[in-house]
Amino acid sequence: MKITFLGTGTSCGVPVIGCQCEVCQSTDAKDRRSRCSVLVETEQTRLLVDIGPDFRQQILPQPFRCIDGILITHSHYDHVGGMDDIRPYCQFGEINVYADPIAREGMLQMLPYCFAEHRYPGVPAIGLHEIHAGEAMTIGDIDVLPFRVMHGQLPILGYRFEQFAYITDMKWMEDDQVALLQGVETLVVNALRFDRPHHSHQLVDDAIAFARRVGARRTLFIHMCHDVGLHEQVNASLPPGFELAYDGQEITI
Repeated sequence: MKITFLGTGTSCGVPVIGCQCEVCQSTDAKDRRSRCSVLVETEQTRLLVDIGPDFRQQILPQPFRCIDGILITHSHYDHVGGMDDIRPYCQFGEINVYADPIAREGMLQMLPYCFAEHRYPGVPAIGLHEIHAGEAMTIGDIDVLPFRVMHGQLPILGYRFEQFAYITDMKWMEDDQVALLQGVETLVVNALRFDRPHHSHQLVDDAIAFARRVGARRTLFIHMCHDVGLHEQVNASLPPGFELAYDGQEITI
């Protein structure tokens, strides 16, 4: 199974518009972080987790092949704002989008024309499916287990794909949901920055502690803002087994 990080940044992306900090002015491509999204692929099946406003630029370098499902973590704009750009993939057939009841309702309000009963020509052909934390499913040849994550007080979804798990926008998780991650070897989890606590996102130290609680062998951080620092400097400072992911990175599970 191949994992491709399409985007690893926060809602503002990096560089931040108008910012003159060393990260935003960096010439290292690994310091350019578009909004979070990831491809999970086998030879037979291709899944996308979230489809943010940078999707068009993110997907252009990738091979043009069918997307078998889009898994939504939550309906904040930085995670669903690229839904309309899925239109070229509809030539392969209707695109199946999976979301929990809260995210489903949010998308219906935010993008009503994409899900209307009578859609005008050119609107993406989307099949919207309601899913629930703890209810496993199989899409193509990929087993998917959604689980509940708390984004502050908002319940959202993370996803487990066998020994790989993907979490974004987490502040905390309930014990029974953490138990669903037993046996995960590669964990992707959000780590906003090193200091100044946030009401709905965990910091780097929180992410390290959480990964150790899960027992993951390898942990990659995503959803990082410019305050986290320069990619190479931060990676050199992290404990063994931890690293910042970067846009375009590919790993094999």
